[in-house]
Amino acid sequence: MLTGSSSTTEKLIDALFDDTFAGVHSLAAFDYLILIPYFVMLAVLSFYGCHRFAMISGYFKGKKNMPKEPSRNFSELPKVTIQLPLFNERYVVERLLESASKVRYPEGLLQIQILDDSTDDTAPFTEALVATYVERGFNMEYRHRKNRKGYKAGALQAGIPTATGELIAIFDADFVIPEDFLEKTVHHFTDEKVGVVQTRWTYLNRHFNLLTEVQTMLLDGHFILEHGARAGNGLFFNFNGTAGIMRKAMIEDAGGWQHDTLTEDSDLSYRAQLKGWRFVYLPHVECPSELPVETYSFQVQQSRWAKGLTQCAKKLLRMILDTKLPWRVKLEAICHLTPNISYPLMILVSALMLPVMIVRFYMGPLEMLLIDFPLIIANFVSLTAFYLIAQREIDPVGWKRTIWFMPALMAAGVALTISNTKAVIEALMGVETSFARTAKYNLSDKKVKLEQVEYRRKSGWLPFAEIAMGTVFAAMVYYCVESLNLLSIPFLMIFVSGYYWAGFTTLWQEYQGLMQFKAAKAALEAVPQQTNH
Repeated sequence: MLTGSSSTTEKLIDALFDDTFAGVHSLAAFDYLILIPYFVMLAVLSFYGCHRFAMISGYFKGKKNMPKEPSRNFSELPKVTIQLPLFNERYVVERLLESASKVRYPEGLLQIQILDDSTDDTAPFTEALVATYVERGFNMEYRHRKNRKGYKAGALQAGIPTATGELIAIFDADFVIPEDFLEKTVHHFTDEKVGVVQTRWTYLNRHFNLLTEVQTMLLDGHFILEHGARAGNGLFFNFNGTAGIMRKAMIEDAGGWQHDTLTEDSDLSYRAQLKGWRFVYLPHVECPSELPVETYSFQVQQSRWAKGLTQCAKKLLRMILDTKLPWRVKLEAICHLTPNISYPLMILVSALMLPVMIVRFYMGPLEMLLIDFPLIIANFVSLTAFYLIAQREIDPVGWKRTIWFMPALMAAGVALTISNTKAVIEALMGVETSFARTAKYNLSDKKVKLEQVEYRRKSGWLPFAEIAMGTVFAAMVYYCVESLNLLSIPFLMIFVSGYYWAGFTTLWQEYQGLMQFKAAKAALEAVPQQTNH
């Protein structure tokens, strides 16, 4: 019986191999021209998937090395300047200044700089608001530039000459500064090699809608696992541009704020660490912020980060590789600065997917096990593990609710492919674009009357391209149904839902905005008519 069973098994395996390699041998040269680049690109994408596994492992390995308390405290506290860069932040500036005024620090040692590049009524409103705080005895300095040269980096650099602090804390307009922020961060600078202390973002409007739930998971993955793995294992990591504090001498030593990239924070971070400055990450210090609630605003923010990080890679990688840093530091810097190349690769893979499916329909089943399964593990399993582990680390009790958001998280990644591909290509080709701000509306988890919002951006052609891509993938789903290739359908539906979600929600939100604007305009026009009557 055992012999017969073994013989039957061997015949089945031989048949699978025969079918597979018969399919491979029957492929034409044109088929190879499709399959080879397709699998090469999938292999590159899988490399970044494997990097997520490395980040998970590195996080648990370095977790014990994360500092909670400084090695010692200052006997005499240093002077601190809090810089608040603004550009057309009418809805949130009042909240920002109120939180800044509540920060606990000895009188005479704290300066608050408002660096305002606004071109709307934010400027006079903020200037008047600052004047009221100055009258109440707060050391606030209001600086308004009439040009946006260098954008945020230019505003920060312009504030340096009059900044009185040895340490400079930076907060974007959508943040609420914790009262004890300086108490928890300043004493880490007793180590003279420390140049930056970065804290963790949290979110005022996490539960506002599905998009904000997904963004929370995306950013938590970065702040928990990526920052934790890098900071805990002596690797380079970046200041996130806000919710951090840095040594003024470090900024000057590293060459100051430069504006040849859209992510001036990552640029300065790497230049400073190459100079030998040490960065400290404090994940237990939480700074609340506001997430974009509209699809296109989310895409604008992510494409700015994608373009800026790619610009940093072009600018800094040669410098990093030429140093005498350990190979593991260099390798992680490459992985950190180049992941957005995956977006144009995803576009190319998408273009090849249908012809590849047709070609592979005639191949044997074993190649699914030999080729596809490892790629699925590297990409989708790593993605799921990465973000769910991050949620479990934050909330060991309630993290399971986030499992239900994983399909939406994957779809949101798909929704970024076209806009981020454009951003990456522009960065590689040296195309310069302005700093596209992300609108903030002073939101928590409550709904907002969006007819009051003035900062919406026009999406242009993007949603139509996304709907077209979604339709292409819907056609692929139909082909899979017809050819009984049912295992591919869940994978393809992620792309259908991601592209349709991005395209249709953007168009719907813009339509709502247009209708609300027309209604508000009609109401205003009706007021004088009623008065005259």
